[in-house]
Amino acid sequence: MTTSLVLTFIGPDRPGLVNTISETIAAGGGSWLESRLAQLAGQFAGVVLVRVPANAAASLSAALAELRADGLSVTITEGAETAPPQDYEALTLEVLGHDRPGIVRDVTQTLRKLGVNIEELSSSIASAPFTGEDMFRAVIRVSVPAHIPVEDIRLSLERLADEIMVDLKGTAETAAQSQAGF
Repeated sequence: MTTSLVLTFIGPDRPGLVNTISETIAAGGGSWLESRLAQLAGQFAGVVLVRVPANAAASLSAALAELRADGLSVTITEGAETAPPQDYEALTLEVLGHDRPGIVRDVTQTLRKLGVNIEELSSSIASAPFTGEDMFRAVIRVSVPAHIPVEDIRLSLERLADEIMVDLKGTAETAAQSQAGF
C-alpha cells in the first residue's frame, strides 16, 4: 500500500536545491512522480507529487520538514486518490493579450462562472516583437462540463475586451480561434 504526498516548497534559489529535495525523497523510499518547479524573482518554488510506501510516509514527511533548516518553506499534504471527472472534456486555452492588472482574475472569473475547472495554468510576460510592449501569455488546461458548448467559452472570453487572442484546443479535435480583448 502506498501514500501520495504533495510537497510544496519555496526558498532562495541556489545550485543543488532540487538535488537536495530529490535525495531526501529517495532516501525516504519515495518516488518523485510529477512536479512543477520554477525560479521566480530569485526564489525557487515547486510542487512535487511523491508516492511512498504507507509505512514510510511519516518518516519521509519528517525528513522533508527538516529541509526548513536549509532556508526552505516546506509544506507536506497527503494526497487523495481521485477518479477522473466524468462527462467532462479536456480543453487547452492559449491566451495572448496586452498585459494589464486583473487579466488573470478576469479570465479565471469567466471560467468559474461557466463551471469550468482549471487543472493547470502557466503564464508569462514577454515583449511584443515590434513594439516592445508587455504581452501576457497563458496556457490553461481545463475540464469543461459536457453540457457547456466550447463555443460558449470562446464567446465568454471574447466579451472581456478587444485585444486578446484565444485559441481553444479540445480532446475531440475541437478547436476554435478568435480575437477578444483586454
